[in-house]
Amino acid sequence: MTSPKLLAVALVSGGLDSMVSAASAVADGYRLLALSVDYNQRHRVELAAAARVAEAIGAERHIVLPLDLSAFGGSALTADIAVPKEGVQPGIPVTYVPARNTIFLSLALGWAEAAGAHDLFIGVNALDYSGYPDCRPEFIAGFEALAELATKAGVEGEPFRIRAPLQMMSKADIVREGQRLGLDMGLSWSCYDPTPAGEHCGLCDSCRLRARGFEEAGVADPTVYAVRPD
Repeated sequence: MTSPKLLAVALVSGGLDSMVSAASAVADGYRLLALSVDYNQRHRVELAAAARVAEAIGAERHIVLPLDLSAFGGSALTADIAVPKEGVQPGIPVTYVPARNTIFLSLALGWAEAAGAHDLFIGVNALDYSGYPDCRPEFIAGFEALAELATKAGVEGEPFRIRAPLQMMSKADIVREGQRLGLDMGLSWSCYDPTPAGEHCGLCDSCRLRARGFEEAGVADPTVYAVRPD
């Protein structure tokens, strides 16, 4: 258990993984600053979920930072490209947003240095995920090394730690951890392509991974799906 006086910045997207990651920081005794990015994503409903999550876990402050990545495009989440619905496929899918976690962690790092925090929490996962390169342990280690080189605090001997507590968990393990922490996981949002009625589509990679995690964990899934995932 770390000192309750320590401050951390957590990336809170509104998704299940970021919710459990941020909640684990609070459970470990950190005071928490929550950062969400409004990047003009297709599934903007996740920002409302992020606000619910930040409040539920007791973040001291929640910033939603506007950064319109649709100006770059290159992803089904930021451009007029269809979200795949055929199931989880090998390779890096079109829902990958170029350099997203590098961009988001850089923003979190800036806030952390300004606030005097040295721990950054991110809910990346390298087991049950869609194959994104910026979810791998090598990326987390590389960014931590970069943070030491790129900041005044780092070069003055106060390095930053990138915490990825879910890194090697399965989605079922993440659901179980959320249950252990007493979280209302129904507050979170995972779907990349919400229906007009505000439901999870049930067919995108993220919906399928979410549903499978609850099923394999043996935990009731609070999610409302337009189509029940296979």
